[in-house]
Amino acid sequence: MSRESEEPSQRILLVTGLLGAGKTTALRTLEDMGWEAIDNFPIRLLDRLLETKPAGGREDSAPMAIGFDTRTRGFAPALIIERIKQLGERTDLSVTTLFLDCAGTELERRYNETRHRHPLSEDKHAAVGIAAERELLEPLRRWADVVISTTQFTSNDLSQQIRAQFADSSPTPTTVTISSFGFSRGMPPLSDLVFDMRFLENPHWVEGLRPLTGKDAAVGEYIRRDPAFSEAFARIRDLLLLLIPRFQAQGKAYVNIAFGCTGGRHRSVFMAEQIASALRDAGFSPTMLHRNLASRPADLLEGAQQR
Repeated sequence: MSRESEEPSQRILLVTGLLGAGKTTALRTLEDMGWEAIDNFPIRLLDRLLETKPAGGREDSAPMAIGFDTRTRGFAPALIIERIKQLGERTDLSVTTLFLDCAGTELERRYNETRHRHPLSEDKHAAVGIAAERELLEPLRRWADVVISTTQFTSNDLSQQIRAQFADSSPTPTTVTISSFGFSRGMPPLSDLVFDMRFLENPHWVEGLRPLTGKDAAVGEYIRRDPAFSEAFARIRDLLLLLIPRFQAQGKAYVNIAFGCTGGRHRSVFMAEQIASALRDAGFSPTMLHRNLASRPADLLEGAQQR
């Protein structure tokens, strides 16, 4: 038998824990990582779920994260543990149980902050419901393969912990989009980083360059001769080479980088193209968008000519 046939074909992560400890955040993070995430799913129906083929006719199965807690229909820790044991005996599955814990005082603070009533507290203080839930969940906590305490965690801290614990060895690459635009035609609405190129000499006021764009060699040569260009380009390039890998490590799926000038046809286009080329040389694959490249040149939009 080959080694590939011995490896489990389906990765299952069962996510449970105290209400308010971060199950929703954990499942959303796993979903962003490419897992199929399902919340409040009755474990007794898991066989039926696993028999369902992936959407789109795919033969391969994405890793699956299944959340459940004391609110889930048919919740009974002893029966759930028995069901997990049975699943663990299957050679086609790799089953892991994650338990999210949190100190009672912190959970009380979270309930007070959100003004939600604990489901087990009825008309009493949240601490009563939290204590009852902790006692009910104790067998699952002891059984769990991984226990994460979120007492000192923000939502972002928990997301990072989930990524570190359950990510594949190769992280999902961040999608980088580089765009150019004209400030006179409005700011782009969804940019993470915006660089203003209006400090550079404006080719619009040079006869012969006005009808051209930043993709034309003559415009590029004119911008390169500006004494500020080389240093500005190098600093922006180095900043992006520092930031993009860190965005990726933080799990940011998209990074939108915009370069603006007055009309969006010359300086911003050229700088965007040059930065995109530098990022490709560094191993990234940015997407290029030039919002105002096809706009007609207009003196009124460019403002007063600088002498």
